Amino acid sequence: MESVSERIHCLITAGPTREHLDPVRFLSNGSSGRMGYALAASALARAWQVDLVSGPVALPAPQGATVHRVQSADEMFRACEPLFAACDLFIAVAAVSDYRPRAIAPEKLKKTGGPLSLELVPTVDILKTLAARKRPGQVVLGFAAETRDVENYARRKLLEKNLDWIVANDVSRPGIGMNAEANTVLLIGRNGESLAFGPAPKPAVADFILENVARAAWAALRPPR
Repeated sequence: MESVSERIHCLITAGPTREHLDPVRFLSNGSSGRMGYALAASALARAWQVDLVSGPVALPAPQGATVHRVQSADEMFRACEPLFAACDLFIAVAAVSDYRPRAIAPEKLKKTGGPLSLELVPTVDILKTLAARKRPGQVVLGFAAETRDVENYARRKLLEKNLDWIVANDVSRPGIGMNAEANTVLLIGRNGESLAFGPAPKPAVADFILENVARAAWAALRPPR
């Protein structure tokens, strides 16, 4: 990797998104951003150029990364879109909200004492939209956080979203995966690779992922003989 490490431009998404109902309330999830930030740190240790598009997290920015702070899925997509065209490796770790309220109330919604109905509409599928634009030589890695049939859902996502790799992890167990310090993963490649790792601290998981995916990125960037 040393001969081409400086040539790898890595784009990473991390953390949750927030879809506001009103100025103070929002729909979100429990993502801490630790996995995405660990991957950014691991990429920087390899002397890669890193753009980190981050939802709201309570983590210090990895030194050396260019950090783009966003809130909503739409903001994350708009931040990623111009960066994707120039990146060599796109790693979509962020837990992006699948739905948003159709309308955001301009003022705080007041309690009425009765039921409240929300109309939700789909957010942009950032990973699928950008992977459809993948050029020859680009490597795209997604994550599949599931609570059941983890490997089957991950393999389906790998194909449906035109990915090169996917990281499957079970988030149904306490202390592992989302909003935890450790993770257990299955790294699946579109060429038939299937590599398990963990449980281990997320920085070690990040190193495992990049060690394997870097070979594909290096092969893609290597000039023809």
